[in-house]
Amino acid sequence: MSLEFISLENIQEIAHNYGYWAIFVGILLENLGIPIPGETVTIVGGFLAGSKELSYWLVLADAVAGATIGGICGYWIGRIGGWSLLVGLGRLLRISEPRILTIKDKFSENGSKTVFFGRFFALLRIFAAPLAGIVEMPFWKFFLVNLAGATAWGSVMVTLAYFAGKVVSLEQLVAWVSQFALVAVLILVAAIAIPLWLESRQEKVGTGE
Repeated sequence: MSLEFISLENIQEIAHNYGYWAIFVGILLENLGIPIPGETVTIVGGFLAGSKELSYWLVLADAVAGATIGGICGYWIGRIGGWSLLVGLGRLLRISEPRILTIKDKFSENGSKTVFFGRFFALLRIFAAPLAGIVEMPFWKFFLVNLAGATAWGSVMVTLAYFAGKVVSLEQLVAWVSQFALVAVLILVAAIAIPLWLESRQEKVGTGE
């Protein structure tokens, strides 16, 4: 969830005033877990590139650099905080410790895919990097997957805004991306929650509860 005072109009004004720095810092902060609408910031950057106010390649470089550096910071936060950090987050979200251990194990099995594809999901963009640090994914492996994911995500978002912004309004473009992101998050939550629920049901049947 983004900060309420950061409206699309405010993001546009900040991007107009501070250009590439605004795009880089906005995406970096979102990847550090601060509720900045990084996706919208990227779309605004691509839109301004499409209208020739900014350079496409510099906006893309900003998006990739901000996402990559933010991910690296998140990784080391998780690496230093370790298991206690994950348990603390679980308590905050009312998730039991055994369930957290299951999530940790599943992440360990699919860490590279989660870090890469997590770029396209708002929640995973925030949590994937710290989780990679918590499960102690080798840094070189995380760095490569993080960079690849940041490049793929940045390329899609900036290019989409660059070309689509020529035929639709910025407001409409942001609305479409937000709707797609919401559907994607719901699918992701279902993909995680349903297997966990079925596993919990099987455990209860096995213990005769």
